[in-house]
Amino acid sequence: MSLPPRPDFDLTQPAPRRARPGHVPPLVPPVYRPVPAQRPAPRRVPLASVRHRRRWWPLALFAAVVMGAAMTCAAALLGLGLVYAGGILPGVRAAGVPLGGLSPSEAAARLRQAWRVVALRDGERAWQLSPDSLGLALDADATAAAAYAQGRSQGGLLQALLRGVDVPPIVTVDRAAAAAALDNLAAQAAVTPVDAGIAVVDGEVRATPPRDGRALDVPALLARLENDPAGALASGALDLPMVRIAPALTDAAPLVAAAADLLRSPFQIEVWDPIDDRADYWSIPPQEWARWLTAAPGGALALNQAAFRAFLGQQEAALGPGRYLNADAALDAAQRALDARQTSASLRVYHRDRQHTVQPGESLIAIAWNYGVPYPWIQRANPGLGDALAVGQVIAIPSPDVFMDFPPVRGKRIAVSISQQRVRVFENGALKWDWPASTGINSSPTWPGVYQIISHVPNAYAANWNLWMPNFLGVYRPIPGQDFTNGFHGFPTRGGSQLLWTNSLGTRVTYGCILISSDNARLLYDWAENGVVVVISP
Repeated sequence: MSLPPRPDFDLTQPAPRRARPGHVPPLVPPVYRPVPAQRPAPRRVPLASVRHRRRWWPLALFAAVVMGAAMTCAAALLGLGLVYAGGILPGVRAAGVPLGGLSPSEAAARLRQAWRVVALRDGERAWQLSPDSLGLALDADATAAAAYAQGRSQGGLLQALLRGVDVPPIVTVDRAAAAAALDNLAAQAAVTPVDAGIAVVDGEVRATPPRDGRALDVPALLARLENDPAGALASGALDLPMVRIAPALTDAAPLVAAAADLLRSPFQIEVWDPIDDRADYWSIPPQEWARWLTAAPGGALALNQAAFRAFLGQQEAALGPGRYLNADAALDAAQRALDARQTSASLRVYHRDRQHTVQPGESLIAIAWNYGVPYPWIQRANPGLGDALAVGQVIAIPSPDVFMDFPPVRGKRIAVSISQQRVRVFENGALKWDWPASTGINSSPTWPGVYQIISHVPNAYAANWNLWMPNFLGVYRPIPGQDFTNGFHGFPTRGGSQLLWTNSLGTRVTYGCILISSDNARLLYDWAENGVVVVISP
């Protein structure tokens, strides 16, 4: 009989043992088991096709995202366009004013509200002026219309949203008004250059550095406003064009040397009172008066006015009641000393008005005589003051300085004694001449007081008495504001020929003047210039 075909070897069965040599295994009938059906082997696909199949899907995903974003943006832009169909698009500005979302009329109103001031800047400094004062006029309606048109062209909406749009304001300029306003602003904006100078630190003179100044370039700013006012004001503020101003002095070495030389000595100040011809002396050590030193423009030594005035204020108490120094005059005198590289100056003492309380039995004439002030001057200082005074009444007595029309002359002085009927002339403290004299009669007296020579007239005429007075030296005016003057003169003539009072020297014969001989009058006329102090005592 034939055997069936041999099936595939069944691996699930244990392998038969190898027979030993000479051993005959028993005959075992074979067992047939069904073999499971095998799946067909997969078809091999080329490697390049697999890789291509793996790449395409990320690209497709990215394209889908981009397309979705684009559609979203388009929808958003379309929505914004619909929302802002009647208003200005967001991100649109004019002259620095945000106008997004406003209708043209609302935008024009906001521009007018914001256009009340124009900011002008120079770095951290700023000024605010009204546009009208600068000659600037804004066309708010036209500017709002231009803002409304922004972003409605192709691609304009996206630009307005992403970057914003500055619409130039529509502005007209009045050049004359702008020039006047900018000239005024130039004075405020100017920064004065500082020259190299000096400072005294711990008694040592040191140089201080120079600093540049700044000035507004008015022509350049006017040209900018005229040529492009919208561009100049597009941001809502105007940056000022400034030019550098160099200091005049950049090297303080010569000043330092001059100051150090002066500070080797104390500063000597003579304080002279022309009324009583008394002089006091102040000596200020270098470490103190060094505070007065500074540098003037152009490279000269100058007084620090604040420091010098403070010094005068401290010293004024030493002058005594009613006496003071004129600070301006004192500054001039001290500055003249510095200009001459000197450390000494002479200052004049001044006098304040005095107060007098009327005592029992006093009259205005008596009070005026005792104070040495002609009584009409007291009446002028006390408006409404009559001849009748009340006990306890307080009246003002004018300062003797009101009779000092000229700077008092040092080293010359004339003394007149009414009681002795003498004139004594002093030069540098020494008696030069001593002459007999005649003063006024009781009804027209020569008034005591401290005066000075105020005029020279070769031959003065007194119309009241028809007198010609040779070599007349005016001394004081008995009535304030009048040209009538009492003074020195020689023997007068009346009617052009009659010589008077040649034998009356030593007695009171005049109408208020001081009579001396014609020869002495000629000497005095030539010697005494205007400003020589004249003291008339009772």
